[in-house]
Amino acid sequence: MLKDKYDIVIVGSGAGAGPIAYEMSKAGKKVLVLEKGPWFKTEDFFKDEIVTSRRSVYTPNLKDEPQVIEELNAEGEWKAKSNSVSGRDFWNGSVVGGSSNFMSGYFHRMKPVDFTLLSSFGKIEGANIVDWPISYDDLEPYYDKVEKIVGVSGEARKHSSLEPRSSLDFPFPPLKENIISSWIDEACRKEGYESVRCARSIISSPKNERTSCSYSHYCGSYGCSTGAKGSSRVALLDEALKTGNLDISAFSKVFYLKSDAGKVTEAHFYDKNGEVKKVSADIFVVAGQAIESTRLLLMSKSDEFPDGLANNNGLLGKNLIFSGGGVGSGDLHKRDLVEVDFEELLKPGVFVNRSIQNWYSIDDVDFGIAKGGTVDFLFEHSNPTGKAIRQKWNNDGSLLYGSELKKKMKYYFTQMRKISFEVFNDWLPTDNCFVTLDSEVKDKWGDNVARIRISNHKQDIIVGEFLAEKAEIILKNLGAKNIKSNISGGAPPNLVAGGCRFGNDKKTSVLDKNCKAHEVGNLYVTDASFMPTGGSVPYTWTIYANSFRVADEILKKYM
Repeated sequence: MLKDKYDIVIVGSGAGAGPIAYEMSKAGKKVLVLEKGPWFKTEDFFKDEIVTSRRSVYTPNLKDEPQVIEELNAEGEWKAKSNSVSGRDFWNGSVVGGSSNFMSGYFHRMKPVDFTLLSSFGKIEGANIVDWPISYDDLEPYYDKVEKIVGVSGEARKHSSLEPRSSLDFPFPPLKENIISSWIDEACRKEGYESVRCARSIISSPKNERTSCSYSHYCGSYGCSTGAKGSSRVALLDEALKTGNLDISAFSKVFYLKSDAGKVTEAHFYDKNGEVKKVSADIFVVAGQAIESTRLLLMSKSDEFPDGLANNNGLLGKNLIFSGGGVGSGDLHKRDLVEVDFEELLKPGVFVNRSIQNWYSIDDVDFGIAKGGTVDFLFEHSNPTGKAIRQKWNNDGSLLYGSELKKKMKYYFTQMRKISFEVFNDWLPTDNCFVTLDSEVKDKWGDNVARIRISNHKQDIIVGEFLAEKAEIILKNLGAKNIKSNISGGAPPNLVAGGCRFGNDKKTSVLDKNCKAHEVGNLYVTDASFMPTGGSVPYTWTIYANSFRVADEILKKYM
């Protein structure tokens, strides 16, 4: 039974919410987490490809909870379409623990230069880049804290772009690796590059009730059936529940934050039966994912905030960012390899865990000076349904059927293996990437849905293509065939940030440096919304670290 009043109410339960719930509960505060989705436990997750790839089990049905996506068409006109029609899904992990349940767990820290993009590289026309109001040194102790509490495995191998660390190495040793990892090391040495052993938020030895990795290679898009992956749910919320100070309410969709005299007084939400409930607290934290957190604040209008809570400067929803970059791949064939090596290559489950960050800051004779990024190498996902579906096309683009399709599938699964890479570089914030409320389309509760305008800066593509060219050289050195890459301005929905930019100036930001709303005395936003720029790595580790940092600031202020 939920209480009417808590010390702190948290909207959402993912990477931005877990550290707050964990630290506050352990400090003796009474905490309520309101999560819109269901509450799945570790034992509920298994390798069901239909559930994960073909059904809206972990994310909302787009007929019930659509969004409106707005993009430029070929004629240069902004055109919008509901994704209940297009099927283009920007939801991620609407369950207890959020999308951290379904991440691949590639963990890179942001580097000192990520915090000073403007002062390090100067203004870029058409991009709203700024320096962060905090430094890498401010966040470093919390990156370290995440390693120990959430659990990160790896090796702090020295390389030219290794960021400063307060701990000599990771608390969990590296995960087991495929033979291709050593091949990548050698291919990099051949070019004078440095390969980096990528850290993973996957524990290689047991921790608390969590079992170490079982090497199923079903990480991305799948919940972890051993608890090895460091989701907010298993690593933080489950531990916080042991204190007796945390309540989690699933199927609780918050639609309004009531405010008075510059403070939030109540959270209004629909329960599982669609009934409106209210709860009050001293402190409110919003951590429902960048798009939905922004939407909630925009919906929370009042006489004091007629354009949305904490939005009297009109910046709420502005400067939405995703991750720039793209993907590439090459094929390794049995016929080109020594048989014993190919057998090792086919070993299932074990990881690649190799990255290159030689061009995190680019200083190239031909390219010039610019902020660069990260290349991660990985195998194609183990999901055989996806692999099989991708074999249905012939080289000329026609469909394959019958025996020809069977032959192609047999060869693909037994005579070759695909090695891929992902490029991560900054998606520069611009005036044409933002979130508003759509005036017409509503969700199943009758609330206006998020309208997402998506546009990227041309610099994102230029940098991404430079990095992809370097990655392709490594694949060539491996002897891969059919090498290709795709760098585009497509927005990856699992890597979204911004909308509630933090900063020291209340005229140019929504939140202060501690992620408290400038205009609201007891409101914090701790998902990726706070980020003014995204760096050149996946966001999750930084979200976790910043949330632990904000938790400390809240405890200093209210304890």
